[in-house]
Amino acid sequence: MKKFNASVVYLISEFTTGLASKMIFTTFVMYRVQVAGLDPLQLVLLGTVLEGIIFLFEIPTGIVADVYSRRLSVIIGTLLIGIGHAIEGLAPIFWVILASQVVWGLGYTFISGAFSAWITDEVGTKNVGAVFLRGDQLSLFGNLVGIPLAVFIAAQSLALPYLVGGGLNVILAVFLILFMPEDGFEPTPPKEREGWRGMITTFRAGIGLVRGRPALITFAAIGLVVGLYSEAWDRLAQPHLLEAFHFPTVNGLELSTIEWFGILNLIFILVGIGANELAKRRVHTNQSQGTLKALQLSYAGMVAAILVFILTSQFYLAIGAMVLFNALRTITFPLENSWVNQQIDSKVRATVLSMVGQVDAIGQVVGGPILGGIGRIVSLRAALWASALTLSTSIPLYQRLRNLSRKEK
Repeated sequence: MKKFNASVVYLISEFTTGLASKMIFTTFVMYRVQVAGLDPLQLVLLGTVLEGIIFLFEIPTGIVADVYSRRLSVIIGTLLIGIGHAIEGLAPIFWVILASQVVWGLGYTFISGAFSAWITDEVGTKNVGAVFLRGDQLSLFGNLVGIPLAVFIAAQSLALPYLVGGGLNVILAVFLILFMPEDGFEPTPPKEREGWRGMITTFRAGIGLVRGRPALITFAAIGLVVGLYSEAWDRLAQPHLLEAFHFPTVNGLELSTIEWFGILNLIFILVGIGANELAKRRVHTNQSQGTLKALQLSYAGMVAAILVFILTSQFYLAIGAMVLFNALRTITFPLENSWVNQQIDSKVRATVLSMVGQVDAIGQVVGGPILGGIGRIVSLRAALWASALTLSTSIPLYQRLRNLSRKEK
């Protein structure tokens, strides 16, 4: 069967995963709390187990992708993610949900690094930046479709979004089996693989590349910072909004909290799509300095947005800060992906990307409890202050990265 164009496959995958994930995560808190009856400790344990699985398997699965096949790794990961989500919807029991996180986390590690490494090899480092940005836009369009679908399906049963979203991922895996090409990747010849020994060789080559490139070490340090700050913002920004503000009426109409957050999610997605389009037109992703400058300015804007969010007493100004933060955050992933893929040799690309992903996971595992503890002992505002201060260290790190990038030319 004839394979599809690699860019088309990537974009279809981004839209489908965006649709499936939003269907699941729009109502997942209600399912876990109202149906499964999980307490706060159990909810935290689910996140800890998920990040722990990612930490343990991120690098081994990246090595598999570099030694054997990025295509195979992506297909396995997509299938496991679908199965993991479906498992959670089978029974609202803590141990069942915990098992789903193990399967889902393992699936994620097969895709992390491998998918972006695959598309980079297929379209080339000079073209991949535009593909990443377009893919992020389509993922957001998938989110837009997923929100109303999730609300409709969840009205029938809060477990259904897991089953439907998981099913979509399984269908996507079948699509990838049939139509995903792999022409730009050269696997290690069977005679040279040497089993575990060959995998260890690939791992050492990846480590050697990172150690020999101060720019990649600095980029990994930025990944650690991002992991450290993100848990506080992701978990505490909305509770702070609820705690610090009274939600106003709109033209005399009083909206529920769920309706307000639904509207906010739609705004975040629409503004994110616009931000990606602007970045696609203005940032030359095949030029290292231009990409790094855009990233540095984006993170500076994100820090400023958090500070405004913390300090303001005006509801709509706080909402504006959240919108700005999410718009800037949306473009950082494709820009970072574009830059780092251009710095890595194809033979160890997935391995090195997995190392960077592992550093981010370490940051989340460490930063989450620390900043969460500050939020519990002191206040939500104090935890968000700590989050902003942590993120602010990315600005000088990006300046160092820009300087190193100039020297390496």
